[in-house]
Amino acid sequence: MARRNLLCILCFALLGTASLRASAQVSPAQTIAPTPPMGWNSWDSYGLTIDEADYRANTTVLAGLRQLGWQYSVVDEGWYMQDPFADTVEARKYVWDANGILIPVVSRFPSSANNAGFKPLADWVHAQGLKFGIHIVRGIPRQVVKENLPIAGTNFHAADAADTSSPCPWDQGNWGVRDNPAGQAYYDSMLKLYADWGLDYIKVDCISDHPYRPTEIRQIAEAIRKTGRPIVLSLSPGPTQLDHAVEVQKYSQLWRITDDHWDGWTFPHNPPTAEFPFGLRDEFDRIAKWNAFVKPGSWPDPDMLPLGWLGPHPGKDKERASNYTHDEQRTEFTLWAISRSPLILGTNLTKLDDFTRSLISNKEVLDINQNAVESKPGLTPSPQPGKKPFLQRYWFARTGGPHPKRYIAVFNLADDTTVSTLPWMVFHLNDKPHAAFDIWNQKQIPSAKALHVELPPHGCALFRIE
Repeated sequence: MARRNLLCILCFALLGTASLRASAQVSPAQTIAPTPPMGWNSWDSYGLTIDEADYRANTTVLAGLRQLGWQYSVVDEGWYMQDPFADTVEARKYVWDANGILIPVVSRFPSSANNAGFKPLADWVHAQGLKFGIHIVRGIPRQVVKENLPIAGTNFHAADAADTSSPCPWDQGNWGVRDNPAGQAYYDSMLKLYADWGLDYIKVDCISDHPYRPTEIRQIAEAIRKTGRPIVLSLSPGPTQLDHAVEVQKYSQLWRITDDHWDGWTFPHNPPTAEFPFGLRDEFDRIAKWNAFVKPGSWPDPDMLPLGWLGPHPGKDKERASNYTHDEQRTEFTLWAISRSPLILGTNLTKLDDFTRSLISNKEVLDINQNAVESKPGLTPSPQPGKKPFLQRYWFARTGGPHPKRYIAVFNLADDTTVSTLPWMVFHLNDKPHAAFDIWNQKQIPSAKALHVELPPHGCALFRIE
């Protein structure tokens, strides 16, 4: 690992630069979410079971971190189900209003009584200095269509809006929504109600891949625009295809670039082309692939951070401490931070351990994520024919302002400890001596012509260039 073919690196750099220039022709920057969203989502710890007491408890902890930039608190799927453990959609007993819009279950969210919806809870979140979010699956509930309920403020009914040819293949609760005036009216009425509650963030599922529904993405974005409220639109699940990048960037602020990401270095897939669940090892190249589309209001999303304690009812498997080692948790958080990916915590914040707290409260690491004006992969050479691929990845970031700072990260993808001496050029730095500061270990690195680094299996190092 220590001896690099500099000619190969320079060739890689020229090819990579040309590729980035070709793919960087994107729509104008949006004003919503000018920096990567930072917050907490209930799915990784509570699955379909989140209730008001648990949500408030986690949000209270998040409020204690808001000075570091953590701000969105998101209720994920299930808040409209009376019995989320039931085997069928009918038995789960969705709850909706007279116009077929999903509303919270009062027994799980008592503050929603008397048709208050999530407004009292959103008001409480705002009083904590935070922002309120929810998850929905795109479409219109099938029972609402069967009952043909009226669409608020129009002469349309649910059957006029429903696209029964486009259900979500992995969630049988809804039909799709037609690309017609009735369909737009349904989404308009939904987002008006949710905006009136005080919504700041909406995660819409079954829309950015399997299947990709560009018409419904556009309808939801238009419905948000009509509310006049700056609501962040997050699209799920992945992998969003690169050839859809410009379109999803135009209408949303973040979109998933992988299938559901969970707490494993790698996962076996059957068939091999499948992506669920998506492990940390595969995130490096996927995040790098989408780097050209990172800019204010436009954040490719590698999914939530399954750190710390996941429970009592995580969206996958049983209650547990994250299956990551500490080195892997630090690697994940560093990769998300330096690549300017959204930072959405999945951990149960009420059981926050000291190590996880040390990650999510490191101000300098968070500042890289929020304040970098340039962030890009380092120059990892392509493997030679017959040779094993390189088992390290590199990243560079630079903050703006009158006193810009430069950061570099080294990641060890190998299952063994690696010892490397790396030319500064792999980090887009001049080929001359540099000093550095090791951020995670709080240690000064003397000026040298190359960077010497020793990393544990799946570990990383993060440096500020002095």
